Amino acid sequence: MPHFEKMLYDNALLLRAYLRLWRETGDPLARRTALGTADWMVAGLLTPEGGFASALDADSEGEEGRYYVWTPAELERVLGPEDGAWAAGLFGVTPEGTFEHGTSVLRLPEDPDDPERFERVRTALLAERARRVPPARDDKVVAAWNGLAVAALAEAGALLDRPDLVERARTAARLLVEVHMDGGRIARTSRDGAAGPSAGVLEDYADAAEGFLALFAVTGEPEWTGAAGRLLDTVLDRFTDGSGAFYDTADDAEALINRPQDPTDNAVPSGRFAAAGALLTYSGLTGSERHRRAAESALGPVVPLADKAPRFAGWGLAVTETLLSGPLEVAVVGPQGGEDTRRLHREALMAAPFGTAVAPGTGDAPDDPARAAVPLLAGRPLIEGGPAAYVCRGFTCDLPVRDAQALRERLAP
Repeated sequence: MPHFEKMLYDNALLLRAYLRLWRETGDPLARRTALGTADWMVAGLLTPEGGFASALDADSEGEEGRYYVWTPAELERVLGPEDGAWAAGLFGVTPEGTFEHGTSVLRLPEDPDDPERFERVRTALLAERARRVPPARDDKVVAAWNGLAVAALAEAGALLDRPDLVERARTAARLLVEVHMDGGRIARTSRDGAAGPSAGVLEDYADAAEGFLALFAVTGEPEWTGAAGRLLDTVLDRFTDGSGAFYDTADDAEALINRPQDPTDNAVPSGRFAAAGALLTYSGLTGSERHRRAAESALGPVVPLADKAPRFAGWGLAVTETLLSGPLEVAVVGPQGGEDTRRLHREALMAAPFGTAVAPGTGDAPDDPARAAVPLLAGRPLIEGGPAAYVCRGFTCDLPVRDAQALRERLAP
């Protein structure tokens, strides 16, 4: 059974996980789940200002899950006897119920064999559900969770050929920059387009930076690396403890009896390991040794933590694997808008391991703003006037490749 409360951070993280599963295996169920999750995030949590609300309540009409569950009789009333019976079999709705009080949660473990009929049934059920009392929505926009959403939607849009999802990621990122950020500082929350009074904590800085860097990898728009850099500089200036670790609050935050410092991942990546990941990606784009060394130091607890409590070290382990792989850096250059450039860029996003620093640009053009902002792109020319991809470690690159298949082979483990 699901927990019916819908959290932004759960869906953002699951979207990236299912995208990764689909990339690695080609599993059509993973692809459908990722796409459905992205569409639901936009339909259910998008705010008028372009950010994403925090959560939907589990209860409505005094019952947990009431908005989502069905009985065979309800399906037959809405769809008629024939489609109602077909839907009950397809979604696993039984007379006994799979949840409470004879109701069932709709499940779809495999794609239906009649897509047209499925869409007709689904549309009718959605229209009927819209007549129910919906769960309450927490419209608070949390910087950290929106950073996770920006990263997930940007990647989903690029990999699933859904430019509208990239645009939703861009709009949410712009809200973070224009409403939450003031220079290199970030407010934790906003509502109705106005920042709240709570100062951002480490996860807000780290996850927002992660989102900005993922958005740059998809769009090549250098403003996002600039925004990430400002946040990460604040992390290094305000959150370090002098021994390579990070506090969860800034040095000028409200004084507490004990300044919190928790490295463990939980429902979301810990601020420490999220910061390590963003610092590592940023160092891959810029060549900054300061950011790389900070990332390495922040990962210090991963091995002992994974040995004792591996469930609380997942993000840290993923970032550590990225560090041990180099990390990889991929510069993709080519004429803007060209189909060959697009294919090469998409392959870089599709085939690169987790944490790879991907930088799209136009080549040696002196007026390319990304080239000026992202040192990884400097000195990466077009090849005979056409697109090329450079696979590098520590800014030391292999010979460039010119087609997607060659890039896939170069990025293979």
